[in-house]
Amino acid sequence: MKALYEKPKTFIDTPTHFCPGCGHGIVLRLIAEIIDAWGIRGKTIGLAPVGCAVLAYNYLDIDMCEAAHGRPPAVATGIKRVHPDHVVFAYQGDGDLAAIGTAEIIHAANRGENITFIFVNNAVYGMTNGQMAPTTLVGQKTATTPSGRDSINYGHPIRVCELLSVLGGSSYLERVSLSSPENVRKTKKALEKGFKTQIEKRGFSLIEILSPCPIYWRMDANEAMRHIDEEMSKTFPLGVVKDWTQ
Repeated sequence: MKALYEKPKTFIDTPTHFCPGCGHGIVLRLIAEIIDAWGIRGKTIGLAPVGCAVLAYNYLDIDMCEAAHGRPPAVATGIKRVHPDHVVFAYQGDGDLAAIGTAEIIHAANRGENITFIFVNNAVYGMTNGQMAPTTLVGQKTATTPSGRDSINYGHPIRVCELLSVLGGSSYLERVSLSSPENVRKTKKALEKGFKTQIEKRGFSLIEILSPCPIYWRMDANEAMRHIDEEMSKTFPLGVVKDWTQ
């Protein structure tokens, strides 16, 4: 019998800590597949922050470094400058990257740091019981917006890719999703492009991935996937936002 899929060697065989229906496991597997296929396991360093991504090092058999909440871009900058021949990536959520870490990601992009940033956007604080995040949709109910996010009192969702696109140092920005097998394949291609941008020394890249959080969206897994396509993608349109690598 021919095996269609095998566990990537970079993917550690360990029980998941993610909630049922969470997209993080998919993203981490895609990263592992790319590392295996490209033979860069011994030359890759990952950064994990506080948040749902905090235990990324439990799943990827590569050198990993933990950073304080929101600070992976700063720590990744130091590591990349010390090891310019290594592939360095930061794996961050929306509460981490777009809230406490906003200054770090903006200045890393503005400097054009030759690092790949993987930004998992599920529009909610998933690790701390579902509070409103900077990317929470207008009208979305959370633990801190039980009547729905009100743009007058709480502002609008932050579109990270569009925000970074105006900075001269950003080279490649794309928004993808995990809502279907086709979109998962597109996500893998975007991740490959992000790593390729770094390997070719073309500068700062960020891949934003719209990911489901069924537990704190109060939906089942199928509803969460439809929600990405029918609602979330309206606020966060999929596609390449900037590509200066051509």
